[in-house]
Order: sequence, then structure tokens, then C-alpha cells
Amino acid sequence: NMYGKCGRIDDARRAFDRMLERDVVSWNTMIAVYSRYKHVEEAFDLFELMQRKGVKPDKITFVSILNACVSSEALTLAKMVHAHVVHRQIQPEVVVGNALV
Repeated sequence: NMYGKCGRIDDARRAFDRMLERDVVSWNTMIAVYSRYKHVEEAFDLFELMQRKGVKPDKITFVSILNACVSSEALTLAKMVHAHVVHRQIQPEVVVGNALV
């Protein structure tokens, strides 16, 4: 989180990659870093890898990934995330609902 807040995205990713164990918070933090700096493709790649590794996204994951979709070019990706929320029957709490709006 420290590297990410300082804009040191590559250092944040190196620290993430070196972690021996990652939980949903670890994944969310790295996705949020990519989202904060508009690295949409990297955020989505990590979102997909997270799921392939068997880590289930939570509401924070969805808010972070939706925040990466603020540009009109990413609208299709945002719609995919929304469909994922619906498919997984995740209750769209206020926070996720606000991110969708």
C-alpha cells in the first residue's frame, strides 16, 4: 500500500509478487493501485488471475475494479464486472451500487 500511495506502481507489484501468501486484501490492494493510476488492463489482468488462483473477489474488489473503468473506453469492461456481480449473486451493497452509478 505504501508504494502504491507513493505512485511507485512497479515497486508495489514487485512487493506483491514476492509475497509468499496472498489473501483477498493483498489482491484488492494491488488492484486498487492499478485502478488509482488508470492502469485498466493491469487491474483486469490481476482481477482474472486472482480468480484463477482461487481467491474470491469481495465488494472491495468490485469497487476497485469498477473505479478502473471510469473512462468510456472501459465501459464494456465495467459491464462485464457488473454481470459478474449478478452472476455470483453478490448483494450489491451501497458501495458497489455507488461504484456502478
